Amino acid sequence: MALKSYKPTTPSRRYMTVSAFEGVDKKKAPEKSLLRPQKSTGGRNNQGRATARFRGGAVPQQYRVIDFKRNKDGVPGKVAAVEYDPNRSARIALIHYADGDKRYILCPVGLQKGMTVLAGATAEIRTGNCLPLSAIPVGSIVHNVELNPGRGGQMVRSAGGGAQLMAKEGKHASLRLPSGEMRLVLQECRATLGQVGNIDHENISLGKAGRKRWQGKRPHVRGVVMNPRDHPHGGGEGKSPVGRKHPVSPWGKPALGAKTRGKKSSDRMIVRRRNSK
Repeated sequence: MALKSYKPTTPSRRYMTVSAFEGVDKKKAPEKSLLRPQKSTGGRNNQGRATARFRGGAVPQQYRVIDFKRNKDGVPGKVAAVEYDPNRSARIALIHYADGDKRYILCPVGLQKGMTVLAGATAEIRTGNCLPLSAIPVGSIVHNVELNPGRGGQMVRSAGGGAQLMAKEGKHASLRLPSGEMRLVLQECRATLGQVGNIDHENISLGKAGRKRWQGKRPHVRGVVMNPRDHPHGGGEGKSPVGRKHPVSPWGKPALGAKTRGKKSSDRMIVRRRNSK
């Protein structure tokens, strides 16, 4: 996927880049049966109080229902269109199945309009097909990986993501995730072959503050410029240090380097952490 730049007619245009939307069907309206209303909370709870800071003002969007489970075994599906999804960084593909069903899936690199996809243990080893890890050759690149059999893909779903199947031993398979983490996953879990498309998403330059506001993100204010009642770093005359041994969050939890992950039962499935040396 290429990026498109503009002539610098304004200061914000000088550095702004957008996706060229190559391969995306721009004239195709989204499938109405797969659209759901999506209400923006603006970071407020049911009492109207802000529980998440620096949110609000997003452009209204409708949610596209994505088939993360890929459980239509043995039913071939034809790619009817590759579409833009405002709710995620990846592109989505509209699949028309032979039994008349229509579903959206994440669009991997190389999947184009008119191609056929299949799911199930007997499916061919080809980009876009979904199989159990036990049926996928070692060394393959996969995405939309399940953590629990039948629950649907939970890992490796963003643009450009791809996990490599490193080994199989016993009832587990070893995956190297995009972060560098090595993790064990049950071989019964499903994954889709290929790398998630829209690889150039990480190279997009927003160019102006307004594009961030369209995403529903308001300006992030530093703690050191707040009052003491609003943040532990606040107060002081002029430009002051944080006044603590280590930086903390607004609620006093250590920040910037302190480990915040608690003990979880799934820790035993992590062979090597992403930040291990």
